[in-house]
Amino acid sequence: MASSNDVQRLFLQAVFSRGILSFEHAQVLWEKCIDAVKAANPTLDVRFSNNRAEWDRFVVTINDALNCLHLEFRHLTDEQTGLEMYAVVNTKDDEVAQMATDYTPAEIAYFKAVVEQIMLAPHESYSVSSLAALREVNSLKSNMTKTQAEVVLGSLVAKGWLLKSKRGRYSLSTRTLLELLPYLKSTYPEECLECTICLEIVTRGVACNTSNCQTRIHHHCFTKLRARRAQCPACGKDWPQDAKNLAPVGEAAIKNGQDEGRRVRRKSAVASDEEQEDEDLRMDEDEPSQPTQSQRRGKQKKKEKAVAMGVDEEEEEADEDEVPWQSQANGRRRSARAR
Repeated sequence: MASSNDVQRLFLQAVFSRGILSFEHAQVLWEKCIDAVKAANPTLDVRFSNNRAEWDRFVVTINDALNCLHLEFRHLTDEQTGLEMYAVVNTKDDEVAQMATDYTPAEIAYFKAVVEQIMLAPHESYSVSSLAALREVNSLKSNMTKTQAEVVLGSLVAKGWLLKSKRGRYSLSTRTLLELLPYLKSTYPEECLECTICLEIVTRGVACNTSNCQTRIHHHCFTKLRARRAQCPACGKDWPQDAKNLAPVGEAAIKNGQDEGRRVRRKSAVASDEEQEDEDLRMDEDEPSQPTQSQRRGKQKKKEKAVAMGVDEEEEEADEDEVPWQSQANGRRRSARAR
């Protein structure tokens, strides 16, 4: 017999099959799922509502069920369209575990390398050229070829993990921002910019023209803000009517050829200290240990024997350190001196 919990099950199955969907699409699916369950059991008192509060309560019940699986039905505003987008994401912070079922470890490593170049792109452009993306195979500890990397890039674009512009530049999609936001914030804290208005991450938008002003804002947030005020919310400078007259954030901020050269993330002070400790430990292991008492007694006996035979002490010690082919030649020289 169908129950109210079946609405959640049907809804999640529909979401999993689509990957990412808008708020309007999600509401349509919710209504269809309720109709399907009520058709199986007309006695159920389950109703659909366009009220936002009812939708939020439905999302809470879904997340309560997903919490034990380290999953969450999360939303984020699309930076290009301004639409509210939803997807089921992995909340466990184990470095892109969300993609482990679709891609091999080598492909995930390549994806992470491309993401790093996107996050470290100059001029807040948050994009990387096709050539630079293909060059990332050289930084991997795998045998992936550039031809294979090109296939992986095509798959990442087709499955919605990356976006490819008409200029042939790759950038992060809304799905990637939804899935990897905790990873991005923990790995690239200085590169993750927040919109001054909605406080969500900004990889496409505009920046205030005032020097040292930290205002970064999405295009759709600028449109809403400009309708009610004409000044920057941080520095108070008058803003133009068109966002095109502000400094761009995203692909428009960089010209072709400006991103030549590979960028590497700066290591934190904690990581540097740990690496220094590891280096000191390796140096300690490489240093010779202090001789034991028995070793000192044995060396003293050798010295006494050398003195009795008339052999210089330093020459004897040097013989101990010589490699085999050197000791044979020195033996012949000593024989010649004795004669």
